[in-house]
Amino acid sequence: MSLDFDSARLYNPHLTPDHESWRTQLRKFLDREVAPFLEEWDENAKIPDELWPKAAEIGLLQIGYPEAYGGISDGIDQHYVNITGEELGRIGSAGGIASTLLIHGIGLPPVVNFSSDDIREQVIPAVLSGEKRISLGITEPSGGSDVANIKTTAKKEGDYYIVNGSKTFISGGMGANWVSTAVRTGGEGAAGVSMLLIPMDLDGVSRTPLTKKQGWLCSDTATLYFDNVKVPAKFLIGKEGKGFRVIMNNFNSERLAMVVSMEASSRCCLEEAVNWARDRETFGERLADHQVIRHKIATMKQRINATQTYLLHLTQAYIEDRIHPGDLAMLKVQASETMEFCAREASQILGGASYLRGSKVERIYREVRVNAIGGGSEEIMRDLAASQYQF
Repeated sequence: MSLDFDSARLYNPHLTPDHESWRTQLRKFLDREVAPFLEEWDENAKIPDELWPKAAEIGLLQIGYPEAYGGISDGIDQHYVNITGEELGRIGSAGGIASTLLIHGIGLPPVVNFSSDDIREQVIPAVLSGEKRISLGITEPSGGSDVANIKTTAKKEGDYYIVNGSKTFISGGMGANWVSTAVRTGGEGAAGVSMLLIPMDLDGVSRTPLTKKQGWLCSDTATLYFDNVKVPAKFLIGKEGKGFRVIMNNFNSERLAMVVSMEASSRCCLEEAVNWARDRETFGERLADHQVIRHKIATMKQRINATQTYLLHLTQAYIEDRIHPGDLAMLKVQASETMEFCAREASQILGGASYLRGSKVERIYREVRVNAIGGGSEEIMRDLAASQYQF
């Protein structure tokens, strides 16, 4: 049995020829426009601006968004989104590229689902065409996962909100034209949180890049500062004091996307390890013929299969709007643990070759930690699951 990337994918009975046609189209694009340049972009700590309109040309930016605003939604389900994450994982850069090129996946839904028609018309078509960009600003220097206790304030003065505070670890933050931002408009706790779309060209906005990272080297990551920024009240997302609901509405899709990315990265590690073990010889025989190596590969496949099955189950639950946050939290932990295990075992099999830049396994290993932390750390996910099920 072959263990390349595609053959290691479990059978999905929900996929149609249209799904596979999207995979083929996207794969050609990534092999032509992304994969050959990953090392260069990592070294430069930047994705070139021209990638956004190129991605829009094939529909990558528009998948799942309303057609009234330039999106592609007719017949589109979550499996199309999952295929996108899988194909990015296949080239060994599921996170670094997606966390910038596709960051509108978490920055735009608040606008789509909760903003006024006027703001939707202004923002959504420009983002989906690749002309402009949007990001999400939640995490602050004082804390990450404790969303109910954010410190950035937005005080209403007439037809404006005066915003003061900062956000950090913001993916896509340096290139964003807008940031969907969590702010405190009221008292303590979740009831005092609102969401505000902040145009990043307003007076009082500044930002600094975070380039000295362990992984996701080509991704745009920033700290944002707001110093008496005067934001027109029309940019309020949803209702004042209801921002926590907007934020929570985003989490399921974000975590599901991260799981897809981690599972695909695990499969990439498996493929790299298998190919190396077949070709490499030690002590007069193939590395793949040593029992200890065969057991590593078998265990990698075992853990990937379990994660894939769990993912397929929850993807269908998500499509049918019956997904349980506790289940998704536990799946995110399983996926990050699987990715870490597979990256480690693949590194052991490849040996010194996995320690050099240019290796998919080397890149994926560096991206393990951000996946285990971002979107809710493993510890927070376990605690969320425990509270959901009242353990």
